[in-house]
Amino acid sequence: MASKARSASEWTETARKAESLGYSTLLMPDHFGDQLSPVPALTAAAAVTETLRVGALVFCNDFRHPAELAKETATLDLLSDGRLEVGLGAGWMTEDYAWTGIPNDSPGVRIDRMIEAIEVLRGLWGEEAFSFNGDHYTISEMKGRPKPVQAGGPPLVVGGGGKRVLSTAARLADIVGVNPNVGEGKFGPEAAASMSADATEQKLGWVRAAAGDRFDDIEISILKFVTIVTDDRDDMAGKIGGAMGMDAATALASPHMLIGSAEQIADELVEQRERWQASYVTVQSDAIDTFAPIVAALAGT
Repeated sequence: MASKARSASEWTETARKAESLGYSTLLMPDHFGDQLSPVPALTAAAAVTETLRVGALVFCNDFRHPAELAKETATLDLLSDGRLEVGLGAGWMTEDYAWTGIPNDSPGVRIDRMIEAIEVLRGLWGEEAFSFNGDHYTISEMKGRPKPVQAGGPPLVVGGGGKRVLSTAARLADIVGVNPNVGEGKFGPEAAASMSADATEQKLGWVRAAAGDRFDDIEISILKFVTIVTDDRDDMAGKIGGAMGMDAATALASPHMLIGSAEQIADELVEQRERWQASYVTVQSDAIDTFAPIVAALAGT
């Protein structure tokens, strides 16, 4: 996952490098802080690559009307020849709302609005004229042009750390992101505590219960916040864990941290896939080079 560049050449080089190293997808967050704006940046990345998929992790629903997002994403899917993934979230970072004055409604209202937006996106990506009358959005006989290249629209990613968001994702999304709980509006002690293996087990339980028969058709994604390739695994885990309020053993067991040799990390990812069906692995841009041998080792397995 990448988000920053000081020039066009630096950004396009990042995209080309990701493709050349065997990564499947370049993902971007969506915040008002120090990062590129996702739609133009993803368009630029797609334009200089051939096989690399691009996507948002995730678009904040409160920043755009879903009719606008449907048009932008359909256009990007068309211009990338069907290489887009669309992540959608209800919004969480308090600073985004404080900076912009966008109303920071209660989590329940924001999630309700996101659920309606998912229906609007799917409807406008479809072939027929679409109408919708909800509590938050109204669409009247809109044809939704252009249409995305991918039939039915790009794969939809919804993730979170709370029961309601994950249950919604299990019912409606193609890819479910199992994340720390950021309900306090920032990445703080509550979020760090929810990165444990036990917390992840509970979250996957919510997903399984809500998904029912479609669970095996869902792709599970677990974002890696820390990826460090090292031969001194225990010492590094102690340092990283201590900075986040956890001991080394808890840090090493967390599915959101990858610490160890390339071989150890590859084995850990295989274990996570077998335990949690977590086959979608996302690392931060600072690990693009060190994680590449692991991408090569696990590609196609």
